[in-house]
Amino acid sequence: MSDIPKTRRRTKSREWFARALESLVEGVNSPSRGRAVYSLGPIVIERGTGSHVFDVDWNEYIDFMMAFGALIHGHAHPAIVDTVAQAMAEGSHFAACTAPEVEAAERFRRLVPTAERVRFTNTGSEATMLALRLARAHTGRTKFVKFEGQYHGWYDPYLLNAHPHPPEMLGPAESPARIPDSLGIPEGVFADVIVAPWNDVAILERVFREQGGEIAAAITEPVMANLGCIPPRAGYLERLRELTQQSGALLIFDEVVTGFRYAPGGLQQKFGIVPDLSTFGKALGAGFPVGAVAGPSAILNRLEWHDSMVLHYGTFNGHRLTMKVVSTNLDLLMANDAAAYKRLNELGDAAIHGLRDVFRRRKVAAIVQGFGPMFQIYFTERKAIHDYRDYCAHVDTRKYSYFIHLLLERGIYMTPSNGLHWIISTAHKPSDIDQLFLVADEACAALG
Repeated sequence: MSDIPKTRRRTKSREWFARALESLVEGVNSPSRGRAVYSLGPIVIERGTGSHVFDVDWNEYIDFMMAFGALIHGHAHPAIVDTVAQAMAEGSHFAACTAPEVEAAERFRRLVPTAERVRFTNTGSEATMLALRLARAHTGRTKFVKFEGQYHGWYDPYLLNAHPHPPEMLGPAESPARIPDSLGIPEGVFADVIVAPWNDVAILERVFREQGGEIAAAITEPVMANLGCIPPRAGYLERLRELTQQSGALLIFDEVVTGFRYAPGGLQQKFGIVPDLSTFGKALGAGFPVGAVAGPSAILNRLEWHDSMVLHYGTFNGHRLTMKVVSTNLDLLMANDAAAYKRLNELGDAAIHGLRDVFRRRKVAAIVQGFGPMFQIYFTERKAIHDYRDYCAHVDTRKYSYFIHLLLERGIYMTPSNGLHWIISTAHKPSDIDQLFLVADEACAALG
């Protein structure tokens, strides 16, 4: 008989969710948290500490979602709690320059080698919106390359071909069908969007050969995080960097998910690639809403106030409380010669290898893809998932969702959406990883 604790008590969660449905659309404020994702209804979380969360029924879970990657130090880290308490006592926000935003910007610039200047926003979506506006202003061009399967926020022009669809809907790779991700967007908004497959050098070269002189920017995640965790093929990002430089287009790295997670300077530092602009969010705020655009002064200084400026407003940009949290967060990451990154990568790699062993031992057709503190499980017969089309054609997302519900019943907290990813925080311990293996083994047995 298994001694793994069961978390099937959901009475209070169901009661709270029923109340939520009376006031909130689908009972939530983002569809990735709603009943379309959680077939039994969302679990209503009461509190969190370190790597664990507790729901309103007092079920305990090890959290591997970590607020979709925002909680780089887990829940209620004492240093961040102290920072917030002190900041609130002094006043949370002022419509003026404050010392905390200067200190946060200085730390940011020290960590991100490409950041001659930084502009803070409130979300990652706002950061990617601003990056595209800057690129268009700087180049005098309007078209941009957006890759299939990548999500850069809910800004209208980005909302093409991010959600998975049946393979027969996708069209040929050389000329993808343009599938909007939302209603309410005029068709003309997409006139300047060039949709291309990711990880395909031949098609990328053709796009720039035919339209390079009209392209303001290509925006890409350095690792595709919108459909789990899909690394670039060897040489792909390097070739994208060459093609953008040759054509006079800007390369925008969307590091909203990957930034401050793999290395102090993000994956651009780890991969040794220098983008023209980069965007950040999630782990930068350690649980508080923030985004950032970083790049050279020649581009960022277009935000200076004059008649031909690039406009960017925001009442809460550089929010004083959030800026204090950002500084505390970055100090924690860099303490003891950046020991946090060694820990994050070691624990993440251990989780990946251990899960692979579980699936191999249980003879389950599944792969674990990624490296270090971010990865995803795909139920597939294939050895790797390389792009959006692989995902749409070869990943069994329903089986993944069922697998996650089995984990949830056994005390592992994770989203059933196969398009997101597993997150390791500095709060996770080797014992959390060991427990994950035990639970995953039992869940594989239950899969049948």
